[in-house]
Amino acid sequence: MATVILNRKTPDRTVLGHPWIYRTEIDRIEGEYKPGDIVDVIDKNKRFIGKGYINLKSMISIRLLTRKDEKIDEEFFRKRISDAWEYRKKVMDDLNSCRIIYGESDFLPALVVDKFGDYLVAQFLSLGMDIRKDMIVTLLEEIIKPKGIFERDDVPVREIEGLEQKKGYLRGFFEPIQVFTENNLRFYVDIQNGQKTGYFLDQKENRVSIAKYVKGARVLDCFCHTGSFAVHAAHYGAKEITAVDISDDALAMAEKNARLNSLEDRISFVCANVFDLLRQYVSQGKSYDVVILDPPAFTKSKNTVDSAIKGYKEINLRALKLINPGGFLITASCSQHISPELFRNVILDAAVDAKRCIRLVEERSQAKDHPILPGVPETRYLKFLIFQVL
Repeated sequence: MATVILNRKTPDRTVLGHPWIYRTEIDRIEGEYKPGDIVDVIDKNKRFIGKGYINLKSMISIRLLTRKDEKIDEEFFRKRISDAWEYRKKVMDDLNSCRIIYGESDFLPALVVDKFGDYLVAQFLSLGMDIRKDMIVTLLEEIIKPKGIFERDDVPVREIEGLEQKKGYLRGFFEPIQVFTENNLRFYVDIQNGQKTGYFLDQKENRVSIAKYVKGARVLDCFCHTGSFAVHAAHYGAKEITAVDISDDALAMAEKNARLNSLEDRISFVCANVFDLLRQYVSQGKSYDVVILDPPAFTKSKNTVDSAIKGYKEINLRALKLINPGGFLITASCSQHISPELFRNVILDAAVDAKRCIRLVEERSQAKDHPILPGVPETRYLKFLIFQVL
């Protein structure tokens, strides 16, 4: 096994539990290795840091798997996957749909596994995980016992690792559009072509949290995607929901999800650019009791944070102008580079410009199957705020 010697003492980030070692932190490598191999990592003072897999093609050149001097073999991965599954059994009320493995947060960096009913969707986002794919899939079959497993590795991040984008069946052959349950509601998921792994499980608990605010309300659901918030709002007693998205395909699936739960009579779907539609609704004097904003990430790098802030402020300002006094703004950001404090301040700025008084009722993050490591800020990305608008 090769040994990687860092050019500095153990980085503070690493002491706090962060598993990434950057290429610029490496002084030299002693011994033979191949990309994807397990290596020992020590700092310049020869203190043991941990073991991880290496790939110098990526700026994140080593991803630590353990801080112990232990063997990393099939049994190691079996225990890691079993521990992740047992954690979900303990913290999640419903295991029909959940994230089983959340990369770094489950000490399996660059591995993501989601469960939809009887089927799993997996992403192997680094070379170190990809070369162990067959073993990991076999362990998932052994521990979770799904009817099938699908690979969704059609993501650009793999190219940084020198891997091709790909998707397809890993185990079994099944219809790619499946039905699963979330919070006692039923939803279709397009495992093969849906965004990410097919459905956004991270908002699962937040969708329950809207119940008391939407009951009897007129709701505007923006960036509705496949209708998850709209269907939950109708289920929780909203009087009328207008659900908006720019994608015809997403709205077609949203309509199917509404019908699947016999809630289509209270949801109307609008295909439009949300930015344009919000301006139009404000000019028309429309009003709602609740506005939900769950946009896609407006930035995926630090370089575009300023433009993302403008986007978040724009949609929240327009939404605030549409909300009846005493109503609620339910607003989210999944941009990892937008901190919780920054997001709160953006909403406050929007409220000032909209000449509306707001008070924070709830501040939430992602569901418990997406656990957060305090020393790894990348594991916390979702901000979910509920404000009363006065």
